[in-house]
Amino acid sequence: MSAHAHANENHGSHGDVKSYMIGFFLSVVLTALPFGLVMSGSLPSGTAGPVCFAFAAVQIVVHLIYFLHMNPKSSRSWNGAAFVFTLVVLAILLVGTLWVMYHMNLNMMPGMMSSQ
Repeated sequence: MSAHAHANENHGSHGDVKSYMIGFFLSVVLTALPFGLVMSGSLPSGTAGPVCFAFAAVQIVVHLIYFLHMNPKSSRSWNGAAFVFTLVVLAILLVGTLWVMYHMNLNMMPGMMSSQ
């Protein structure tokens, strides 16, 4: 057994073109489908947000499996670190977005609002 083959033995699969193409296809579908549903107006206004968040959660799982290669064969410490990093980035994005939207709404000039 060569040293190279032995070195890669403990790290799990690094993926191949087929798995990357499956991940890419699923990512495109999981992006285009909610976009199409929202733009066509087929979703009621109250359900558009939760449906988009559900598709986003599934897309995170697809990325973790197909691009970060998180599976039972790979190292648990790297899986845990990648998952925690994903959660931290997701929390920063969500909290930051809500914070910016709240402050933009709070700081709007009264004449800028179209409903008044």
